[in-house]
Amino acid sequence: MHYAEYLKAGFPIGGGVVESACGHTVKDRMEGTGRRQSIEGAESTLPLRSVYTGGDWNAYWQWYMKLERIRLYGRIFKSVGIADDYYNDILTKKAA
Repeated sequence: MHYAEYLKAGFPIGGGVVESACGHTVKDRMEGTGRRQSIEGAESTLPLRSVYTGGDWNAYWQWYMKLERIRLYGRIFKSVGIADDYYNDILTKKAA
């Protein structure tokens, strides 16, 4: 690693930033008073918590809705000749 270059550019070179993010995202959620999580519960909760704390919730939700529309109605859209983008535009306008 080129520590001098990274420091000059303002990049962190220690692990403190990563450890802090892990503590905020994981530890605060999983180890709160009275909280008990199974492995399955933690594995389903932590990705959503990461998206939320990273500020990407709206983009994630739009992506998720599109995937679900394709999963549920993709064959129907294709069979009647409707592009999925049409419905994505409608949902985006309603959300705005």
